[in-house]
This record gives sequence, C-alpha cells and structure tokens, in this order.
Amino acid sequence: MSTYAIGDIQGCYDELQQLLELVQFDPTQDTLWLAGDLVNRGPKSLETLRFVKALGQSAITVLGNHDLHLLACAHGIKKAKGSLVDILEADDRDELLDWLCQQPLVHHDSELGYTLVHAGIPPIWSVKKAIALSQEVEQALKSEHRQAYFEHMYGDLPDTWSDELKGLDRLRVITNYFTRMRFCDENGKLELKTKETADDWPEGYQPWFTFKSKKLKKERIIFGHWAALEGNTQSKHVFGLDTGCVWGGALTALRLEDQQRFSLPCLAHKRI
Repeated sequence: MSTYAIGDIQGCYDELQQLLELVQFDPTQDTLWLAGDLVNRGPKSLETLRFVKALGQSAITVLGNHDLHLLACAHGIKKAKGSLVDILEADDRDELLDWLCQQPLVHHDSELGYTLVHAGIPPIWSVKKAIALSQEVEQALKSEHRQAYFEHMYGDLPDTWSDELKGLDRLRVITNYFTRMRFCDENGKLELKTKETADDWPEGYQPWFTFKSKKLKKERIIFGHWAALEGNTQSKHVFGLDTGCVWGGALTALRLEDQQRFSLPCLAHKRI
C-alpha cells in the first residue's frame, strides 16, 4: 500500500496514465494525492476529471486556481476556452462540477505526517489555522450562495491576512493564499505578479517556503502551482511537484512513504 502525490496535471491525461503505469498504481490498495489544477491548458481536461472522480476514495485532490476558474466559467463569470469547453458541454458536466465543488483546499494526514495544498501555506499560519480557514471557502463552495463567491473571487486585494477581514474579501485572500501564492513577505503580504523562479525574488519578498516560520517548523507540505521551480525547493520538508508537464516539462509523482520521485516527460515534448 503506497500513497503517491502528483503535481499539476492540467488535462495531461495521457501522461497521467503513463505515470500511474510506471509506479504500478493499484486503486484497490494505493492512494493518489493530487495537488490541484486537474484541468485547463492540456488537451484532455474532461478525461482527467472523469478519471479522478471515478477513483472515489482512492484519490484525494485539493483545488487549484485552474479548477476554481473552471467553476467560475460554469457560473458564467468567465468565458471557458480550450479543453474546459469540453467539460461544460459534456452530458455529465453537472455531476463533475458538483463533485469538484466538494473538494478541499487543504488536506492533512496526521498519520502520514503530510499536508497537501495547491500553492502553499503562508508563514503566518499554522497547519491547524490553515485547515480552519480553508474550510470557510469550502463551505462557500458547497452553499447556495457560491455564485456570489465566484463573482468576487478574482482580484489581488486584500493582499495581507487579518483576522478582522470579513465576507467576500476574507474568502478572496484565503483563496489567493492557497491557490495563487508564490511570493510573500514575513507578514504574509502577497506579491502575485511574479511567476518566475525562486532565484528572482521581487524586492522585499521571498518564496513562501523559505521563511523560518515557527508556525510551520518541520511541517511536511506538498504543493504544486509553481512550474518554474521544476520541483526544487531546497527544503527537506517542502515538496514542490509541479514540474511543468503542460509546458513541455514532466509529470512528477512523490511516493510519500519513502519520498522517492518518479517523473515522465510530456508526450508532446517527446514528439518535438
């Protein structure tokens, strides 16, 4: 019995199947942890979503910014493009979208000793607080008022957490921490424009995982979202798994029990 965490799939369904074959994944015994962004830029978002949903309890996925974007498109907030259109035109679209709305932003397993999130956890929060705050967004996604959440989800402000924040502003900044964050400062102020590597820091900011946070000390965190890192965090406790498959890189899995990595190159990249 093994647990495999996989970085951003983004509709790269064929690469996912090859990677699962490589690790000899058995859904009757093994478990998949998926770091969000199941869909969008790749060619087979619909197939990916159907496959992960069909795995049932053998798969745990957290929501990424592209998954939330799909839901916003479904609610008429944005116009769908590319392989997202396939999902919205599918006969089982409502079933798939309802399932997606039930997924968490943070997953923590105290027995395995890992926490899964799409973008990261800011150094100002403990894992316990991160889970509590993620549940506020999850409740909004499951409620009859989620239309209002999606209407106000986009935006870079507020850019700093405060316990005094309320309503949709509070939900937006929580969402940005978990699904969009790369750089922040020691007080948790977000810098959301820079998307390059951790070697090119915007002035006054650092990659969220480089802070020596007492709140996150020795917490083992798995995340995706940041393809430019190519999986390199230079940390023994933080594991970046987005290795840019959809950009011609690779799809990567981490076996949690022994921290062995498995990667397969993007099929389109191999054909070039």
